[in-house]
Amino acid sequence: MLKRISLSLLVVISMVVIGSGSVFADHDENHVASEVSDSLDLATHSKSAILIERDTGNILYDKNASEKLPPASMTKIMTMLLIMEAIEKGELSLDEQVRVSENAASMGGSQIFLEAGEEMSVDDLLKGIAIASGNDASVAMAERIAGSEKVFVEMMNEKVEELGLKSTKFQNSTGLPAEDHYSTAHDMAVMAKALLKYEDITKYTSIYEDYLRKGTEDEFWLVNTNKLVRFYEGVDGLKTGYTNEAKYCLTATAEKNGMRTIAVVMGAESTEDRNSDVSQLLDYAYAKFETKPLYEKNQAVTSFEWLKANKQKVDVVTSDSVSILYPKGTNLDKINTKITINQDIELPLEKGSMVGKLQVVEGEDIISETDLIVLEDINHANVLQLFKRTFQSFF
Repeated sequence: MLKRISLSLLVVISMVVIGSGSVFADHDENHVASEVSDSLDLATHSKSAILIERDTGNILYDKNASEKLPPASMTKIMTMLLIMEAIEKGELSLDEQVRVSENAASMGGSQIFLEAGEEMSVDDLLKGIAIASGNDASVAMAERIAGSEKVFVEMMNEKVEELGLKSTKFQNSTGLPAEDHYSTAHDMAVMAKALLKYEDITKYTSIYEDYLRKGTEDEFWLVNTNKLVRFYEGVDGLKTGYTNEAKYCLTATAEKNGMRTIAVVMGAESTEDRNSDVSQLLDYAYAKFETKPLYEKNQAVTSFEWLKANKQKVDVVTSDSVSILYPKGTNLDKINTKITINQDIELPLEKGSMVGKLQVVEGEDIISETDLIVLEDINHANVLQLFKRTFQSFF
């Protein structure tokens, strides 16, 4: 049955933001301020690179970011994204023990040396993926979530489509060399942005060293393949990559002064070149730009009363953090934040259902758009609830 909210809600809130000529005036994640990119010479050691601000998705620098290249183990960003989604949905728990198959144990390349038949917790397997880039751990988790790596790869590519990416195709969950397995710096940045919605992921990707099976004869030392988590202030992820074909790749993220950035480089000739290029991109971001937070993730922005729902007052919250981005030293003017609740909503609603949009606008330009969601399941009111409300409204 379709339940209608009697009135579409539109709330306009005055906020402070930069004036015309801002780098984010065009709301399009693929938009690049070409006059900025063309005047810079960054990431010179890499075939492809991109720098974005996470909350807005605005591109601060682009170098061949749409070139299709092998992503190597940066593939595991998508693997970790599907793991974090499964945990959020309650389909997986961190303390669950996963049994390792012979197939998972047989993976070559980077590994944490799992044995067939061994059981390891999701928490430790996630460490093995995030810190040591374990191919065996990735396949073990893929098989646990989807039943087989093949089906998991189908899920990966479905998520690619869901994110609106046009230049990525996965053949495995690890990034091991495979025909027709490719991505771009731009697409990897968008995947990283999606992964970072799960704030707990950096609790894993920021670890420089740790141990698996600690205190046993099979104790295994984990050392992060991303050395910048130790040597660049603010870096707390995300994923390195290397194969002979891909060369050295890195999707890095850092947070300083309330601004989170994502930098991707692909095709560098050495780890030194890779780390130098990423450091240069991050230096540029924090030297030239600032952000102003508007809303935190899951912050209530409005609410509405719903007579026929079991929860009569429903809070509407942001699905992600919302910020504005501007060059340092820019004079700030006022903009509007528009909150629109969908006019037609069908019961029941699951936790996380989208019920509206929050737009940050400057004049006629949409600067950013964020889904508004509910944080709990909402069902039809029962007979007793409807009777009580009718009785109260009558008197």
